[in-house]
Amino acid sequence: MSTLSQTAPTVGAEAIPDTLWTPSANDVSASRLARYEQWLAGQRGLRFDGYAALWQWSVEHLDTFWRSIWDHFDVLADGSPEPVLASREMPGARWFPNTRLNYAEHVFRQASTERPALVARTEGLEAREVSWAELRQMTAAFAATLRQRGVQPGDRVASYLPNQAETVAAFLACASLGAIWSSCAPDMGPSVVFDRLSQIEPRVLLATDSYRYNGKVHDRHDTVDQLLERLPSVRTVVHIPGPLAAERAVAWRDRLAWNDAMLQHASATLRFDRLPFDHPLWIVYSSGTTGLPKAMVHGHGGVVLTHLKTLALQHDLREGDRMLFLGGTGWIVWNLQIGGLLTGATTVLYDGNPAWPDDEALWRFMDQHGVTLFGCGAAFLMNCMKRGLRPRDFAALPALRAINSTGSPLSIDAYHWVYDAVKSDLWLASISGGTDIASGFVACAPNQPVVAGEIQCAELGVAAYAYNEAGQPVQDEVGELVITQPMPSMPLFFWNDADGRRYHESYFDTFPGVWRHGDWIRFTPRGTAVIYGRSDSTINRFGIRMGTAEIYRVVEEMPQVRDSLVVDLEYLGRPSFLPLFVVLQPGVVLDDALKAAIAGQIRNKASARHVPNEIYLVDEIPRTLTGKKMEVPVRKLLLGTPLEKVASPDAMVNPRSLDFFVRLALELNKPATEPA
Repeated sequence: MSTLSQTAPTVGAEAIPDTLWTPSANDVSASRLARYEQWLAGQRGLRFDGYAALWQWSVEHLDTFWRSIWDHFDVLADGSPEPVLASREMPGARWFPNTRLNYAEHVFRQASTERPALVARTEGLEAREVSWAELRQMTAAFAATLRQRGVQPGDRVASYLPNQAETVAAFLACASLGAIWSSCAPDMGPSVVFDRLSQIEPRVLLATDSYRYNGKVHDRHDTVDQLLERLPSVRTVVHIPGPLAAERAVAWRDRLAWNDAMLQHASATLRFDRLPFDHPLWIVYSSGTTGLPKAMVHGHGGVVLTHLKTLALQHDLREGDRMLFLGGTGWIVWNLQIGGLLTGATTVLYDGNPAWPDDEALWRFMDQHGVTLFGCGAAFLMNCMKRGLRPRDFAALPALRAINSTGSPLSIDAYHWVYDAVKSDLWLASISGGTDIASGFVACAPNQPVVAGEIQCAELGVAAYAYNEAGQPVQDEVGELVITQPMPSMPLFFWNDADGRRYHESYFDTFPGVWRHGDWIRFTPRGTAVIYGRSDSTINRFGIRMGTAEIYRVVEEMPQVRDSLVVDLEYLGRPSFLPLFVVLQPGVVLDDALKAAIAGQIRNKASARHVPNEIYLVDEIPRTLTGKKMEVPVRKLLLGTPLEKVASPDAMVNPRSLDFFVRLALELNKPATEPA
């Protein structure tokens, strides 16, 4: 058996860690994590010398830790919280089997007249504040509508809506009565939406006819028509009007206007049906580009507990805070930001292009509306940096306390850009988790410093380790990210996976009984972590493997380069060919001198063995709807797989970006006898 050094990404000589921010004593003492530690000392007689000791206790005494979260946050439930963990095996762990609760009830227990529940902004319109009373009335009216239409606990309700207040109310209404929510963003095309919703056979579909993005109105009337033709399970279509609604009649079958439902049930009283801890709350999907996506089911109890722990203790989201997390309704960060309501924070909904009408728009909005925690994909921050934006020059952002970055590793130069160009006294947290758990594996803690290029810590209650290929934990070496103990928010099951085979194959085939997530990770002796990219897209170059994130990190720190993609075309004995694709800043030319500079950057800062054979200039890097670089699909395409088997345009944010790769694939795969 080969050793890890031959299979995992290599780690070059490490520079002295660059600490960019350290929380003050006041920051630490005011945090909700400090409040929790004080509670542990007073109520449980437990005291810990630092975060690392607290984390170690949380994973070694899993039952005691999660019971402490239950008690500290005073979870509302019927029944006994004992046992906490009736079955520990993975998959199949059973949490709090003797309890009944409701997600929506935990949201509305935070209702207050002192702050809005939501601040909702739609591109081209003024933002509006939605009071807790208004959100409760909308939720009650829609819950009454669902009951009137015969919707029962366990029935599926699907959404094809923008990121707006009505979407939140509809979700909470479903949760209140035990219907199962599932959401797709309206920028997803019909085939992608059908691949998701056909699996779950929704009884109700909420849909809009149009939405705004990047200064344009996008028509979705015909898309919904197509969906209804292929989804016979839908018995009611709830129409929430978009900007085109006033211009034409909408004639979808079984159509109910949202405003009519609100008026008909304006006096409805909101009630909460307490459900088993593992009753399904929502179905979310993997963001694959081909094939049927995995339909992951999360439960009421697991999400309530995990989001309280994650948002309050790890992200320090406090009562009265305002959290904005950029992302459409088809990305798990939408679900996470609604979870902010559980903590007493206001959720800020931002629907539209954050760079419209100009690059300053989002930063000015956050300044105006007092956003305290801002979350986004790493690509957004890096794009702002590449464009030379300096938000501190036009937006003071006095309320902004923290920025969360996710979706992909944040480059070291982007860390420095945030502290130089945004705000110097700021908690910048890179986090990594996933749709799979609706939360984070490695993330942040308010009492830890920020080191450029590193994730602060593993989350409490998350037994995250790096494993070598022999299934042994390693420290300060790159290995597979694994979870050795169950978490309450792991999927209950995959929809239409009766024997659990697909669930097992997705996470537990490599290390039996241990969750393998598919990321390369390194844990430092200080407890911080570095993600090196997906292990299924690792580049094997002359027997040495390296995560793609390592190459992107050094290439994209060059001021001339805006974006990049690299794939390894070594396959079934063909000679190794490593192409690198770059998007350059406006006006920059990819000449021999720049190619040499890029190659030198990789050779000197990453690996001499991973210098590309060729560097190509492209207009855009292909990305999924959630902003992830499409490494595996591009690799398959360049190896000769037909485009229709590689990616669906509806699953991409920029499908025309594949045109270049289609042409290159034809060139690379010409028969040897064919003249050039």
